[in-house]
Order: sequence, then structure tokens, then C-alpha cells
Amino acid sequence: MKIKSLVFAVSSLIPALALAQPRGEIRQDKRELRQDRRELRQDQRQIADDRRDAQRFAQLLAAFDQARASGQPAAMASIDQRVQAAIAGEINESNREVVQKGAEAARSQNEVGRSRREVGRDVERGQPVRAADDRRDLRDDRRDARDDRRDAQREVIDNNRLRALQSQYAALAGRFDPPSLDRKRALLVTLNGLAAAELAGDRRENREDRRELREDRREIREDRRQGP
Repeated sequence: MKIKSLVFAVSSLIPALALAQPRGEIRQDKRELRQDRRELRQDQRQIADDRRDAQRFAQLLAAFDQARASGQPAAMASIDQRVQAAIAGEINESNREVVQKGAEAARSQNEVGRSRREVGRDVERGQPVRAADDRRDLRDDRRDARDDRRDAQREVIDNNRLRALQSQYAALAGRFDPPSLDRKRALLVTLNGLAAAELAGDRRENREDRRELREDRREIREDRRQGP
């Protein structure tokens, strides 16, 4: 009698567990959608900030050329201060982005693990259609994780380059001989190139995040449609 009762109790739990699984997946899908939207808002702020930075470095280069052409040491000294302040601001911003993009890369890798587990559960439960859908989601998540790792690594590289440029410009500040001026101008050109590349990277990341939002919306529709 006890054995029969135990078998009945276990069998009665199976439908509930099957129902709980997709509901848990949908809750996770919704959390990912909220995170996607947060990242898109961050993208828009970052694009606006980096557009201003690109404009500032372009203006500094133009002011440098004008002051050099007119032979104004006081103006050159002021530009040195402005350039160093701009580089310091870029480094502070880059420090925040290193942390932010590292966190995004970690979240993306967690999503890969979640998708891999979902595929395993689908196979164990004998659900080939759901398994095929989740394998596609796993491929998407792996690509997103790869993109986020690339962005995080690139930010670390850019951060190190900015620090090197900061040291180089600081060593030249206050020097107005032709070779020093040539070198400072070359550094400003490099900074302008970095600012332009950062803005282009922001726009690429925004496109990738929009694609990820579309994929997560599709995933939640599939989970709702397939049910337990």
C-alpha cells in the first residue's frame, strides 16, 4: 500500500514539474529582456557621450593647429592643459566601460550555460522540436557571448592605449620646439582616431544588442507557444 501511494505521489508531481520548467524559462526570458533594454539605454548614452568626445578632440586638434600657426605659446600651454584633461576624462570613462563590458560578457556566458542546460533537458524529456529551437538559441547565445568578450577585450586594449598616450603627452607638455609640437600633433591625431573608432564600436554594439533583443523576444514567444 505504501509503495502504491509513493508511486502515485511521484507520478502526480511529473506534470507539475513539466509545467514549472517552461514557466521558469519564461521568467528567465523576461529577465533577459529587461537586461537587453537596459543595455540598449546604456548604448544610447554611450553613443551620445562618445560623439561629444569625438567632437572635443576634433576641436582640440583644430585649436592646436591654429595656435601653432599663429605662434602663441600661451595658447599652446592652455591647449596642453585641455588635452591632458580630456585624456584623463577618457580614461575615467574607459575604466567604467571596462567594468560594464566585463559584466556584460559574464552575463552572456551565463546565458550560454542556461541554453545548454535547456537543450539537455529537452533531449531527456524527448522533445525534439523544443530541442531544435533551443539549439538555435544556444548558437545565438554563443555568438552574443563571443561578441561581448570581444568588446570587453577591446575596451581593455583601448584603456591601456589611452594610458600610454597620457604618459606620452604629459612628457611633452610645456615644450614648444618643433619636434615636440610635431609629436604632440601626432598624438592628437591618434586620439581623434581612437575617438572615431570608439563611436563606430558603440554603433556596432548597439546593432548587436538590438539583434539580441529580437532574439530574446522570439525565444519567449517560442516558450509560450510550446508550453509544458
